[in-house]
Amino acid sequence: MDPELPVSAPGGAGGRAAWAYEMLHDAIREGTIEPGQRLMELEVSAWLGMSRTPVREAMRRLQAEGMLEHSVGGGMSVVLYDLRAIDEFYAMRERLEGMAAALAAQNADAAELHILAATLDAMRALPPDPRQHARENQVFHEQIYRAARNRFLLKSLQSLLNFVPLLGPTTYNAPGRIAHALAEHVEIVEAIRAHDAAAAEAAMRRHIRHSHESRILVVSDSVRHAMHKRTQRPPLLRGI
Repeated sequence: MDPELPVSAPGGAGGRAAWAYEMLHDAIREGTIEPGQRLMELEVSAWLGMSRTPVREAMRRLQAEGMLEHSVGGGMSVVLYDLRAIDEFYAMRERLEGMAAALAAQNADAAELHILAATLDAMRALPPDPRQHARENQVFHEQIYRAARNRFLLKSLQSLLNFVPLLGPTTYNAPGRIAHALAEHVEIVEAIRAHDAAAAEAAMRRHIRHSHESRILVVSDSVRHAMHKRTQRPPLLRGI
């Protein structure tokens, strides 16, 4: 866990529990706390500098939202989705994001189009760091959700994005994904600027399908790496 946190939490039991929830939620979304990682109340309390009661409430809330689950050895752990769940996630995301892009092509105003163009410029200026691109990618997609101007679709997609960190390492770790994703983003924005709803939806759905393919590649590589580590003898046992 990242030890660098705000100096203190807000006062009041409800405020402390809400603050603990936000800290844990953000740490999971940022990847500071990784999928499969075990969380113990005592450790989280020490990390956040507060008693266990608000931490317990925060963890129960995250469990109710599907981000934490009971761990076999006690405490809770961050949910780690399998390949079937990943397929289900991207099937839903392709449909919803395709709809959002189509609606954005119909409804986006000049200010929203300017923000999308500025986001593309920000992506172009980023160093080849997968995590930085993943964060800017989220900003890009959320802007399209807002430009769609459908409150129910916005809420559904924002809820769906909460589960991205549970899928494992970012898709931007896949070879060539940074450049390919940027080109796909440009295609989406061009269709939205042209107010071509059909083209915007098609471009977004292709983009999500390619993201799905990259996710499978990255997750498979991660699993192979983990299995390789398990077969290695601990450093202190080598040569014995």
